Amino acid sequence: MIDSDQHLYETRTTWLDHIDPARRDDALRIVDDDLGYPWLCWGTDRKLGPVDVQHPGLTSELGQRRERIRAGLPPESSYDDDLPRDYWDASARADRLAEMGVDEAVVFPNFGLLWERTLDENLGALTANMTAWNRWCASVETDGRGRVHPVAHVTLRDDRWLLRELADLERGGVHLAMVAPALVEGRPLSHPDHDPIWRAFVEHGITPVFHVADQRRVFDDVWYSVPEDGGLPPLESIFLWTAAALACTDLILNGTLERLPELRIGIVELSAVWVPMFLMMLDGGTEFTSRLNGRPVYPLRMKPSEYFRRQVRVSSFSYELPGRLIRQTGDLYMCCSDYPHSEGTTTPLADYLGSAKPVRPVDAPGLFGANISMLLSHP
Repeated sequence: MIDSDQHLYETRTTWLDHIDPARRDDALRIVDDDLGYPWLCWGTDRKLGPVDVQHPGLTSELGQRRERIRAGLPPESSYDDDLPRDYWDASARADRLAEMGVDEAVVFPNFGLLWERTLDENLGALTANMTAWNRWCASVETDGRGRVHPVAHVTLRDDRWLLRELADLERGGVHLAMVAPALVEGRPLSHPDHDPIWRAFVEHGITPVFHVADQRRVFDDVWYSVPEDGGLPPLESIFLWTAAALACTDLILNGTLERLPELRIGIVELSAVWVPMFLMMLDGGTEFTSRLNGRPVYPLRMKPSEYFRRQVRVSSFSYELPGRLIRQTGDLYMCCSDYPHSEGTTTPLADYLGSAKPVRPVDAPGLFGANISMLLSHP
């Protein structure tokens, strides 16, 4: 059983420890304020947001902590004392997996989900901090003993940087890389100029993955209402699947997946219940507009949904009833726990077995391992 979505906490100095010396002033870091609350900071003084030690099932406690910050009250406990070793140590995480009933796990950044859109204003700082995380990934791959698979963090905005990064990641044994499902300097992901980039992903054995994160947005900023002092916009949670669906539509209808049949795409923590309706609309909308216009936008040899089925895999939480989804679309899904986030779980296998539509590993080998193995390029 392979968990397709866990998270590994960066240490207070992960970025400082691995960033190029010339970019140290731009390094992200975790710094305590005067009250003792830790904040993710860009450089020494630009606060990006408070950081938390999350625990599965305890989301309300995070909200209560933010209320204490707003009220100017000191923290009730120490961040460093509260942080379990398996949250940041790949070897300890490998040991923890057995207790969860999991053989292997994919680990995404933790605080790396919070800063990409902010650092977008400074491409050098953006890529330098991504490189810092990616360098740490190589040690995670080693320390995880083949059971903990780190996900790199890259941008398509700098071609030369990205090509070097992919080569380094291949040498480090890293097989997945988080990419924003967003426009690149005003160009769609399917733009012909990006074909060499997607080909490089394939040649280096690295699968691009879309994951929930604060990245360039699919809707105009005016839609994203938040509390006055910041926070997570409800719109991002309600429509969290939209950017990934849009990106896949673009890559399919404009021929990228046709031209590169070995390119694989992962979609993680962006929900899965939308997939059956999306595939119906993808085929129906394409057929209708092709007949109306007299021709398609790109000459595809298969139905659009068939490219998705061939090359895209999507994580599905147990409450989304993946057994039912599989009956509608085929086994395109991957099990996940989102450990150790508050919306996650420590008992993923039991959750799937005990859902309203129980599904067992023997019933869905793709869900419990084969599909994420495909993205990891396992034999």
